[in-house]
Amino acid sequence: MNKRGPIFILFVSLIIVMLGFGIVVPILPFYVAHFGATGQALGLLMAIYSIMQFIFAPVWGRLSDRVGRKPVLLIGLSGYALAFALMGLSHNFTQLLLARTLAGVLSSATLPTALAYVADTTTADRRSSGMGLMGAAMGLGMIFGPMIGGALTHVVVAAPRPDWMQYTIDAGTGATLNLSAPFFAAAGLALITIPFVIVKLPESLHADRRTAPAAGGPSRWALIKGALIGPTGFLFVMAFLLAFALTNYEAVLGLYAKDRFGLGPGEVGLLLGMIGLLAVIQQGVLIGPLTRRIGEERVLRWGLGVSVIGFLGLAVLPGVWMMVLFSAVFNTGNALLRPSVASLISQRAQTGQGVAMGLENSFMSLGRAAGPFYAGSMYDVTMTAPFWSGAIIQAIALAISFVYLKPTRSAVPDPASPVEAAAE
Repeated sequence: MNKRGPIFILFVSLIIVMLGFGIVVPILPFYVAHFGATGQALGLLMAIYSIMQFIFAPVWGRLSDRVGRKPVLLIGLSGYALAFALMGLSHNFTQLLLARTLAGVLSSATLPTALAYVADTTTADRRSSGMGLMGAAMGLGMIFGPMIGGALTHVVVAAPRPDWMQYTIDAGTGATLNLSAPFFAAAGLALITIPFVIVKLPESLHADRRTAPAAGGPSRWALIKGALIGPTGFLFVMAFLLAFALTNYEAVLGLYAKDRFGLGPGEVGLLLGMIGLLAVIQQGVLIGPLTRRIGEERVLRWGLGVSVIGFLGLAVLPGVWMMVLFSAVFNTGNALLRPSVASLISQRAQTGQGVAMGLENSFMSLGRAAGPFYAGSMYDVTMTAPFWSGAIIQAIALAISFVYLKPTRSAVPDPASPVEAAAE
């Protein structure tokens, strides 16, 4: 197999895994409503996945350093398939929550191990392109997954229907929706990848390069505390707020579209897919030239300002098309924020780059955990409350940025800009 063969297998595997993840995103609000649960319950369901990933992703990463990448990757794929099948078989919210928790624990072995595999098998000058390819795979999965998931709800099994599949009636159209089918499809996609990984993917970490568990050293919580009180503390807070705001929006959008406008999972999936496509285009085309022209600090502020406008539009203006328009506005601001924050942390880091990027990921994981639970709880107060509070939080962050975020370099053309690398 040529040197690019393993990377291609990983690329395809991650597309399939992220397709499976994206497939269930537009279904969760309808599944929760089917079980008679609240917005807070939906927020908990989405948050628990990120909480488990925050806790267990480093554990799987360390294990892959000890036993090799391939076994851990297979654990992640197998666990992913099992957990999503159990979600499809759930008959009440408690079962769904337990299955979702298991999904977070086991599937968190997949991504860090895949990225470590890339680092093992690429030279320094090709590593960024390999990482970018993994990012592209995730982006493609999250674009097309929601669209496919929404369509799969219309796959209705002829009578007599098995009692282990969950069905509901679309209040808007009266159509019968198959809520279990997307989960089984996600599990099947993960199972498809396992034989290819077993047969075609060689182990990248040979026995002589494997490490024993390190003794001593600061804990991750100690590193997080140190990061907050250091000179880049504001940027790590921004990483948290970025993930918090995005998941604040994602957690309730499907429920909001269903309750306010009577949209079904097909329409919600199409909306999420188109927004994902827009974000990929913006990050690939807009970020590099804009950053070279005005600098990361201003791009970050523009991103916060645009996000505030998006949140306010979602809260104030009625109508389906206004929801679509201001969803696009919000995601445009979000697309400006992530690469800018990552680049500024990289530039100003006083620790190693790996530690800095790992800390950024930790803060984003905390934001992804807190955002959905908060948004679901606020939604139970009033359905527009998550959008109002999101606008207020982003506006406060924008105001504080003028105090804590001073430019460190001029905005000049730089073909090797780290923003472009972050946007890959």
